[in-house]
Amino acid sequence: MDSTLKTRTISKIKGLSADLSPRLQAAAKYILDNEADFGLDPIRETARKSGVSSYTLVRLARELGFGGFEELRAPFRHALVTLNAQDADGIWLEKWQDADAGALKAAAANAMAIVSRSLERQSPARIRDVAEMMIAARDVYVTGMRASYGLAYNFQYVGRMALKSLQIVPRQMSSAIDELSDTGPEDVLIAITFTPYSHETIEAMAYAKSRGMRLVVVSDSEIVAPGIHADQTLLVSTNSTHHFACNAGAMAVLELLLAMLVKIGGPDAAKRIETYETLRKDYRAYWSAKKNNSF
Repeated sequence: MDSTLKTRTISKIKGLSADLSPRLQAAAKYILDNEADFGLDPIRETARKSGVSSYTLVRLARELGFGGFEELRAPFRHALVTLNAQDADGIWLEKWQDADAGALKAAAANAMAIVSRSLERQSPARIRDVAEMMIAARDVYVTGMRASYGLAYNFQYVGRMALKSLQIVPRQMSSAIDELSDTGPEDVLIAITFTPYSHETIEAMAYAKSRGMRLVVVSDSEIVAPGIHADQTLLVSTNSTHHFACNAGAMAVLELLLAMLVKIGGPDAAKRIETYETLRKDYRAYWSAKKNNSF
């Protein structure tokens, strides 16, 4: 099977989504947000998970030019088979044999697959475009609420060493919107949010667009909320074996963006990083057995 068929199918779904009926749009969004499950599940299970009927899934397949559900699912199923063949190096998991091994094996295998799928969704051109957008901006803001705050904080903490204009919002007890009040077209907002989407983050995204800011979204879907149109979206997988989202893929994609910032930041970025490290050493930010021997 042509390895590009899945990519072409996704592009077709995105292109036609706005013209579909609400039920067909719901089915299309489910496919885009759950590519792996869609590739594995039979039609009845897909209907249950997506909240539409089997007939709606068949209608969607025909709207997209396929003969039926199985023909629509085939490219996604083929991509999973290819991915599983590439992930055979996880054989070390078989060494885990104690009472907790079953649950931990499943979680470890899922985390590796999530990272692989998330990275597979990126392209060097897209990552470079986001990094260049950030470097050219007057100010770059990153926001994420609840579980996503940790991702946003780490990205800002590390990224600020290479890019001085990078800052996290909200700070302290304010709201993100409070700190975006003086922004404009020269600024960029990076918003990190996953299902179920944070109300505060959606409001910040909408406000940023109303101010003319450029918007980069790191999410599990390109369709986060009505009327939100990102300049770039970095899609990640977040499926997990437990109740909460797995953020391993999102962290891996943000690491790509950090690496690109350092690369194209050149000597200026390298000098800033060196200055930060020297300052921390001078002010004993890091523990040393030789200097911290009071006990």
